Amino acid sequence: MRFLATIAALLSAACICASASAQGWPTRGVRIIVPYPPGGGIDILARQLAEKLAPQWGQPVVVENRPGGSTIPGTDAVAKAAPDGHTVLLSTDASFSINPHLFAKLPYDAQRDFIPVTMLILLQQLLVAHPALPANNLQELIALAKSKPGGLNYASYGSGSQPHLSGEMLKNRAGIDIVHVPYKGISLAVPAVMAGEVQLTFSGIASSIGPLKAGRLKAIAIGGPKRSPLLPEVPTFAELGFPEVETHAWFGLFLPAGSPREAVTRIYLDAKRVLEEPEFRQKQLIDRGYDVVGSSPEGFEAFLKSDSASRARAVKISGARAE
Repeated sequence: MRFLATIAALLSAACICASASAQGWPTRGVRIIVPYPPGGGIDILARQLAEKLAPQWGQPVVVENRPGGSTIPGTDAVAKAAPDGHTVLLSTDASFSINPHLFAKLPYDAQRDFIPVTMLILLQQLLVAHPALPANNLQELIALAKSKPGGLNYASYGSGSQPHLSGEMLKNRAGIDIVHVPYKGISLAVPAVMAGEVQLTFSGIASSIGPLKAGRLKAIAIGGPKRSPLLPEVPTFAELGFPEVETHAWFGLFLPAGSPREAVTRIYLDAKRVLEEPEFRQKQLIDRGYDVVGSSPEGFEAFLKSDSASRARAVKISGARAE
């Protein structure tokens, strides 16, 4: 009996220590790994979050960029990090909804190796065209494409990228033949349209609203269930009869599988609090064309399942594969 009592006391002490350790999170600096280069929209958001979260957590929060490899190396680094809540991934749909269907093999399992913490924002992309293109709406564009099969082309930032999948879904649903021209980044794709190298591309509001207002691009349609308040005159693909043409991307936070539940909850609630700050929400998010989400871990997990299924269909239709 004394032996059993001793074991019970030890187990109880271990539980208390584990609980105290979890409740003490964070106990040191937190890294936010971003599998994209510095300077882009996701990197800017990561640094803004880090600046606002550090005083809440009483620890330094640093952003570590690990670009390249279709986000795989940076994502894998978090999958293999210690599951103690101190290494966070801020990534996009590419890592979790597209890559598992695009690559024959990944060094991580998108579902098994991560805990979804929160989707921060959702952004819809526009189908934009060179101003000289003799089509001012989707109906005219489809008619033009049908009149000259293979005569129009659209830019993306690589095979399997969101613009590529959107373009192939549009081709499939509209029954048109437009040629895919991959560039090495969205920073090259949009200027290529403005220069007349290609006629079309899909682009986020933040990177296209300036050229649109300057008359260097024209908008044909936008993804999502509703029009953007920044471009209320641009109709959605859904209202034009093409709801299957999904153009969205998202930014979200993840932790390695096995991370303490308290860390998951704390990061979610504190990040959501940042997103809800009125000035930050308006100037840094809404004015850039982002839809603010701040979903719960459970809500994010459910969204990921449906998003992955829809991207699997898009990848299959596109025929895109990567090694």
